Order: sequence, then C-alpha cells, then structure tokens
Amino acid sequence: MPTFQYEAVNTAGKAEKGVIEASSREDAQAQLKSQGFFPTSVEESKLKGRAAKAEKSKGKGKAPKAAKGGKKKKGLSLSIGKVNTKKMTTFTRQLSTLQDAGLPLLRSIQILESQQRPGKLKSVLGDVAEDVESGSALSEAMAKHPKAFDRLYSKMVAAGEVGGVLDIILQRLADFMEKGERLKRRIKGALIYPAVVISIAVLIVTGIMYFVIPKFQEIFNDFDVELPGLTLWLVDASKWVAGNASEDQAVPGAVWILLSPFLLFALYKLIRVTGPGKAATDVVFSRLPVLGNLIRKTSIARFTRTLGTLISAGVPILEAILITRDTSGNYIYEKALTKVHDSIRDGETFAGPLREAKVCDPIVVNMIDVGEETGDLDIMLMKIADNYDEEVDVAVASLLSLLEPFMVVILGGIVGAIVLALFLPLVKMIESVSQSK
Repeated sequence: MPTFQYEAVNTAGKAEKGVIEASSREDAQAQLKSQGFFPTSVEESKLKGRAAKAEKSKGKGKAPKAAKGGKKKKGLSLSIGKVNTKKMTTFTRQLSTLQDAGLPLLRSIQILESQQRPGKLKSVLGDVAEDVESGSALSEAMAKHPKAFDRLYSKMVAAGEVGGVLDIILQRLADFMEKGERLKRRIKGALIYPAVVISIAVLIVTGIMYFVIPKFQEIFNDFDVELPGLTLWLVDASKWVAGNASEDQAVPGAVWILLSPFLLFALYKLIRVTGPGKAATDVVFSRLPVLGNLIRKTSIARFTRTLGTLISAGVPILEAILITRDTSGNYIYEKALTKVHDSIRDGETFAGPLREAKVCDPIVVNMIDVGEETGDLDIMLMKIADNYDEEVDVAVASLLSLLEPFMVVILGGIVGAIVLALFLPLVKMIESVSQSK
C-alpha cells in the first residue's frame, strides 16, 4: 500500500509530521482527520520498503517541536522582488485549511510562518503575525506588503473577514491564483520553442559572419575576382560583425547582436513605465495578426475571472471593478472598465459601455447582460473565464502552427542568401580558370 508523508496540526495547535499508509491521498487525509489531526500537506512518499516503515515509526514516536506563539527574533533575510506565486498559493490553501479547522488566526499564521524557509514570504508573515497580535485586522496587515499580498488579495480577505467566511474566500483565492498561473505557463511554454530556435539561428549566422566569411574574402582577394553586389553586401556585413568596418568602429557588431535582446527588453520596460507608452504598446500588440487575438482572449479571461472572484467574495461591485481595472494589465480593458464603473455609478448597466467599447465578443457582452438580469453576474463571469481559457489553448496552438513555417521560410532565406553570395564569386573563379586554359 502507498505511503504518504504528511504535515498536520493536532487539536492543541501543535505542528506534527509523519508517514501514513493509505490507498490514496484522500484516504490519507480522511485517516488523519479521524485521528484528530488537521492536515496542511499530504504528499505521496518516495521512500520504499524498510525506509518507509522506519520513517513511519519515527513519525509515530516523536513529533517535531511546534511553532511557539508570541514574538520571536527574526534572522537576517535578504530578498527582493515579489513572492513566488506557487508559494503564495500553497500558503493560501494551508491558511484556509487551518481556518476551516477552527484554529485561531494568529496561531495559524505563526504555524505557517515557522514552516517557511528563510526568504521574503517568511519575513512578511512574521510582520503580519506581529500586526495581527497587536490588534490589526488581517487584511490591513497584509495590505502593508503589496509585493506579497496585492490589492486584490487584501480586499478579498477583508470581504472574508466581514462576512465571517475567511476560509472559503482563501480557498477561492488559491483557485484563482492557480488558474491564472496555469494560463501564464501555457503562453510562456508556447513561446519557448520559437525563442530557442531563433536564438540558436542568430548565434549560428553570427558565427558564420565572424569566422567563415573573412576566410572566403581572402580567397576572393587572392584570385582578384570582381564580386557581385550581394557578395559585397555580405562582406561589408561580415566586417561590421567582426568590428573591421571602419577605423571609427569601437565595438564589434557581434557584441550588439548578442546584447540586442537585453537592450530591446530594457527599452520595452522603459516605454511601459510611462502611461502613453503603455497605451501605445497595448494598442499596437492588440492589432497584430494572430498574436493580437491571443492577447485579447487572455485579457478577457483574466478580467472576467478577477471580477467574478471579487463579486462572489462579497466585494462591492464598484470597488471590484476598480480593482479589476488596476490589475488587468492592459490599457484597452482598463479604459473599458473605467467606463463600466462610471456607468454603474450613474445607475446604468454593466453591458452597455462594454458593448460600445467593442473590446469583447458579442457573446461575452450578452452573457454579462443575462447575468445582470438574473443576479448571477459572478457565475456568468466565471463561465466566460473558463470558456476563454480553452480558447487561449486553441489560439496558442494556432500561433505555433503559423510560427513554425514562418521561421523555416525566414531562416531558409537567410541561409540561402549567404550560400548564394558565396557561390556566385566561386562560379566566376571557375569560369576564369577554365578560360585561361
């Protein structure tokens, strides 16, 4: 029978670890609950035979020391940037489980903080625990750390605290983060293949220009052959790559080619920092063939899921729309949601301004309209998001099917041009040799 390693909390609030035999993960969780434990993590053990039995007996014999309440001295933790989404999702699910089990909020945060490895999340949870212990609401304590708990997160937690359903809200938050991360992975995974192919092709062509073309140039100079225009252009390009184009050239072109992806990325980020730059790039990308369709479907899936999750959590609709607008990440939909917010504030409908903006398919607007009429707007929004998640998969597959032949044609054209430029002078050399005989 399979064995499962577990982390759980007993009725006294102490953290325990061990190994249990069960037919499935669900069966293991049920056994732990029947024994009075509240499982926070249950994973199938990779240990086999005697090792699993030894670990099991070890788990039964002695439990690790529990995380003690109260303030404690923190270690030095150097960390920058945002907290990893996967870590945040795991923390959210575990906190939901502990709240559902009836543990005090402060005790739950302290237990989860003690389980974290040194890093930003552990440091943040320590601060949150101190604020909660001093009397602050959990949402207020989380709002002080926007790099870990964004505005959407803290507002949903606030709604859960007011409604007394914090465990349910945290579960919804975890589901929301998992689906959002899954969507990002699909798009990134689809772009890895063309990015790798293009990078390798650029490196190979740069190597040919740097090492191979100069050798051919020496041969052409020795035979005093009149070079055609294409070959002259190739030789000039090779000189630029090698840094021999002129005396004034300080940096070889190969360096610029290797640095160009980083420079373009930095320029893109710099442009996106400004409001007009962000708006311009979003509009341009949305009008690109194939890619624009993918961006539109991704944006619709993101804003409908965010808004549906907020409304179902009990966040007031006007505030939910503003949070969704600020987290949409796309200027076109930010503008449309601003109009929707103003429309609802003036007592009008949600669907009206969205229909006028023409940023969503008619079926999306009609489903939102029906959701407004029936009072099930959050359910309709979640259905739209699920449907567009599937459409994103289709759009990603279409993008890949178009990118592959496009890359073959482009790379074939580059290689063909290089081969033609090198062989035209060789043909002239052969002709001159045969005529001299």
